[in-house]
Amino acid sequence: MAISYKDAGVDIDAGNLAVQKMKSFVQSTYRSEVLTDLGSFAGLFQLNVQKYREPVLLSGTDGVGTKLRVAQMLDKHDTIGIDAVAMCVNDILVQGAEPLFFLDYIAVGKLNPDRVAAIVKGVAEGCRQSNCSLIGGETAEMPGFYPDEDYDIAGFAVGVADKSKILTGDKVANGDVLIGLPSTGLHSNGFSLARRVLLPNDMAAEQYDEILGQTIGEAMLTPTRIYVKDILPLLDSVDIHGMCHITGGGLLENLPRVYSGELCAEIDSMSWQRPPIFDLIQQRGDIPDAEMYRVFNMGIGYVIIVSEAEVDKVLSACPDGCVIGHMTERGSDTPGVVIK
Repeated sequence: MAISYKDAGVDIDAGNLAVQKMKSFVQSTYRSEVLTDLGSFAGLFQLNVQKYREPVLLSGTDGVGTKLRVAQMLDKHDTIGIDAVAMCVNDILVQGAEPLFFLDYIAVGKLNPDRVAAIVKGVAEGCRQSNCSLIGGETAEMPGFYPDEDYDIAGFAVGVADKSKILTGDKVANGDVLIGLPSTGLHSNGFSLARRVLLPNDMAAEQYDEILGQTIGEAMLTPTRIYVKDILPLLDSVDIHGMCHITGGGLLENLPRVYSGELCAEIDSMSWQRPPIFDLIQQRGDIPDAEMYRVFNMGIGYVIIVSEAEVDKVLSACPDGCVIGHMTERGSDTPGVVIK
């Protein structure tokens, strides 16, 4: 008996249907610089070189981690793509880049066109939030490698900045002020620990929590905040010394990536109100403060470092931001971040 590709687990027709279902979502993200449509072998984007004196392309790639397992538990797939975009565009934004375009890679055990379309719907929403175009991607059906209901997603973002305006952190100085922008919750980091504590079984995701005001699963799936539209207007109006996207490693490990080893960030942990999901995790898991701040963003998803003179400008443009600390000289026995 002849065996087809479909018999081996790969359904080409389902793949074609998935493309048709996602087409309108993809097209909704197109900027005027996009020169191709869905289905081309490569995505074409015409860089407006007149806008920049010395244009430099900045790129970033990331995934969503085990947050995917929560989406699969709840069979909710239309927001996880926002996370994939956020993790990439927020990273390149840190160095002053305007996101231009995005590509995604989705690997599945068995291709479900409606599910893939829902995932891409989220990717498109993330692209719209960051004003970048979804110009390409790949959906790979991999039977025997992934279980039928499993999938993974990764993203790739490219942005542009003038060479003279790229933020390297070399301007960060003693006395500078750190302004934190709130996160929407866990974002996309620390989920292996969060799941271990909050989801001892599949039913736990459906449990309603009075403090959270929603089910535990819903709170965990809250999409990662995209900071592009908050930050881009500041780049031309504020003298920003450094910025930081608070991802895996939390405040403790991400902030020192932005400034020299001679400096220390002193953080006042009482200067912002952290989302209740962090308290829930800490209480249920009996987790020490140091571990919490090393694993999670703890309610601060993005940090802007400026001189004292620029603080009011930033807070006026970002009314939900707050001063969370300041830079000091680092002693020989002092870590790069001190949280009080």
